[in-house]
Amino acid sequence: MVEITDKEFKKLADYIRSHYGIFLKTEKQSLLNARLANVVEQHNFKSFSEYYDYVVSDPSGLATSILIDKVTTNYTYFMREPDHFKYINEVALPNFERSLKDYDLRVWSAGCSTGEEPYTLAIILEEYFKQKKRWDKKILATDISTQVLNIAQKGVFEHRQIEMLPPMWKLNYFTKLDKNTYAVSDRLKKEVIFRRHNLVQNFSFHFRRKFHIIMCRNVMIYFDKKTRDMLVNSFYNITEPGGYLFIGHTESLDREATHYKYVAPAIYRKV
Repeated sequence: MVEITDKEFKKLADYIRSHYGIFLKTEKQSLLNARLANVVEQHNFKSFSEYYDYVVSDPSGLATSILIDKVTTNYTYFMREPDHFKYINEVALPNFERSLKDYDLRVWSAGCSTGEEPYTLAIILEEYFKQKKRWDKKILATDISTQVLNIAQKGVFEHRQIEMLPPMWKLNYFTKLDKNTYAVSDRLKKEVIFRRHNLVQNFSFHFRRKFHIIMCRNVMIYFDKKTRDMLVNSFYNITEPGGYLFIGHTESLDREATHYKYVAPAIYRKV
């Protein structure tokens, strides 16, 4: 079995950090070795240096996508950190309903993984605005991993993945494919736009209009402080006044380094 050397680990870690903002401490060396072992073996690389050369020279981007999948943990589920969705439904949406005169609500799920977060958001928006048909409320959902985006776009989940959802949500927004598999309804799928996006690529977001809600939860845990601060500043610049940033409960913002104002645990607002 090929073992990664200290020098090879540093080389790979530096590449991942400079291109994707993910900071791997030296104690992650054995973990990286274990997660990449099957990739190295499948391609018959004699060393991790050969694997590194393969990654950086692959024009398709598939090799880097697989690398990032191995490095990160795409763990998510419907209604994760439910107090956020409760706040959106009870506070944020009523605020926007009163203040937005063009009926255009813009939401970004940044680091959407396999789609549970944006689909949860889509259901909440559908439920809230179901008697208000004039509202445009599509959700942009992005991730660096093409693998998880492919899963998200298919919108097919096992029963255990949706069992915590209210029965009426399952009835209205999912179609039963077989005894264990459910598909997100086409109506809900139309409300979510999936795109591949690197959050730390130059920290420059080229969107036509700003967002009212940005969800970037349990993503910045992979970044060092400098990267987090730069990313949050980029988020702030594309947040509409009065808009919100939601982060993971295990994360926090340096309040001295951001203009966002603290609202509640893991909820910040541009005022």
